[in-house]
Amino acid sequence: MPDGSFSHPQQRQFNPYTENGGTILAIAGKDFSVIAGDTRQSEGYSIQTRYAPKVFRLTDRAVLAVNGFAADGNMFVKKVQQRLEWYRHAHAKDMPLGAIARLIQTMLYGRRFFPYYVYNILGGIEEDGTGAVYSFDPVGSYEREACRAAGAAQSLVQPFLDNQIYFKNQQAPAGQSHPLHLPLSDVLAIVIDSFTSATERHIEVGDGLEIYVVLTKGRPTQDLEGYRGVKELTTRPDGDRVFLIQRELKKD
Repeated sequence: MPDGSFSHPQQRQFNPYTENGGTILAIAGKDFSVIAGDTRQSEGYSIQTRYAPKVFRLTDRAVLAVNGFAADGNMFVKKVQQRLEWYRHAHAKDMPLGAIARLIQTMLYGRRFFPYYVYNILGGIEEDGTGAVYSFDPVGSYEREACRAAGAAQSLVQPFLDNQIYFKNQQAPAGQSHPLHLPLSDVLAIVIDSFTSATERHIEVGDGLEIYVVLTKGRPTQDLEGYRGVKELTTRPDGDRVFLIQRELKKD
């Protein structure tokens, strides 16, 4: 209309969220946990950066992987690290893994009406020395699991983990049963195979792979000796230990 009015109703929308691709996963063992994520950050068919970490060390026994909207993920990790620092100053010790899981749950649920658009996976060592993985949805629902994948290639990776970790659709040999926990060397091979295949089949996964390995106190490290460039991120020599393995993935 000449006067600026419209003959039909008009609608305006604002979407504060976006998807930035990438994939994360975590697997819990008897006395270790493995948490991994690729480093590609994209939007649609555009790669924004080839190095955007999705996995972050929180303490010597806890590692957090975030995936979804990158800006929300980075801000949420900063807020969790801040709360853990306050706890460390108040109690002169690190927060236990189960308490960190509950903390993340309350922080996510507190923002349920304008949520952090991120899927979180927390992995590490419990106070009894066992490996544990906690998975979260954006509004705080969470559970402890043996393995979990999230992100763009979740539909590709999670069935593979179900088969290799939970032994779904596998028949045990006669007179035998499936093992309750796999050794660390097998878990690392499964993680690398998961991301290698996901990179081949999904355009939003690739560039680099970061694998964090959390070992319980006193556990030997010979399973890590065959990997190049292993870095130890542990701050205290007398407790649980955190290691980082970095690998290249396809960049096309």
